[in-house]
Amino acid sequence: MADTRKASRFIVPVAVAGVAAATIGLVPALAASGDPDLPEITAQQLIEKIAASDTQTLSGTFRISTDLGLPLGGLADLGGLGGDGGSSSADPTEKLTELVSGTHTLRVAADGPDRQKLTLLDGSDEYSLIHNGDDVWAYDSKSNEVFHEKAPEGEGVKGEGAKGEKPSAELPGTPKQLADEVLKAAGDTTSITVDGTAKVAGRDAYQLVIKPKQSGSTVESVKIAVDAATGTPLKFTLASVQGGKPVVDAGFTKVDFGKPAASDFTFKVPEGAKVTEGAAEKEAGKPFGDELPEGFEKGFGGDLGGFAGLGEGDLNVIGEGWTTIAKLDTGAPAPKTDEAPKEIQGLLDSFGDKVTGKFGSGTVFKTKLVNALLTDDGTVYVGAVTQDALVNAANTGK
Repeated sequence: MADTRKASRFIVPVAVAGVAAATIGLVPALAASGDPDLPEITAQQLIEKIAASDTQTLSGTFRISTDLGLPLGGLADLGGLGGDGGSSSADPTEKLTELVSGTHTLRVAADGPDRQKLTLLDGSDEYSLIHNGDDVWAYDSKSNEVFHEKAPEGEGVKGEGAKGEKPSAELPGTPKQLADEVLKAAGDTTSITVDGTAKVAGRDAYQLVIKPKQSGSTVESVKIAVDAATGTPLKFTLASVQGGKPVVDAGFTKVDFGKPAASDFTFKVPEGAKVTEGAAEKEAGKPFGDELPEGFEKGFGGDLGGFAGLGEGDLNVIGEGWTTIAKLDTGAPAPKTDEAPKEIQGLLDSFGDKVTGKFGSGTVFKTKLVNALLTDDGTVYVGAVTQDALVNAANTGK
């Protein structure tokens, strides 16, 4: 089951960061009827505005919806996402994986790199993650469990700073964090334009639209609503070529750039709560697992965060930009699904298609964003590309 968890963690980092390479269009923003009438701005100017944004304080509410097109209502139904048997239900490493499925409402507050708070609302239950100075606290009201650990020196909730970078006040899954992951890698495989204006959380915003120039990608577009006054991304939408609901739709419904009260970041252990102390060396704020192998990371042009843990073997990178495919030779034939329990066979058949080609035969496991081809001889091809692109890569034998 641990392997299943690792595989699920691969999807979201690729969703928000695996769309590497971009060229900046110079299309000015023109207000549509009913939208804010703002001064014209080019994509180059808007990206510079995002980069220059120095928002250190904010509070508000945002909603994040994720629809990867998986059967059974999402990744959580694959099992094992709720944590290992003996781990704390408040451990953010496990809890924040819930964001990869369904719709969630979160309250956030930030006061510089040393104080942030995120509260995940789930009906009458709440889950809070608080970073205050040297301490990181997490509390799950449903189980009345607390997770505590010391924040690594010089790091914010995102875990930056270990490489000498400026600590970040970002919180997991915020529109700015998602936008930064897409924009930080630039090249010639993407078109970036400004497409009108919008009102987001009562704020005037420009609409930045990012689209692949390459065919074969599963990504239709990435749209980022940027606050006209502060340059802070307010909404992030990732759409699939399959259409329907966005793969990721994260945006503020209410936002205030004033300084939150100091009491917002104070945590007192509730009476009777079970407290689990995290290991000092544990990475803070990285819910998606281990780092990518160097070759795959370079192939996408940036740091993609978590890797699926596809197993031992030689990893090769095919293509570039939006159509990058990782090829992994596992060195062992694929397991025969007809020998698996009926329940497992049904699950695999529900989102796997049998395919054949010059390479032989195999199964394509699909989501709306990331697809993977597992050949019968044990070779894996995976990327944010269409089924045809995976089969073509396998046929070339690269």
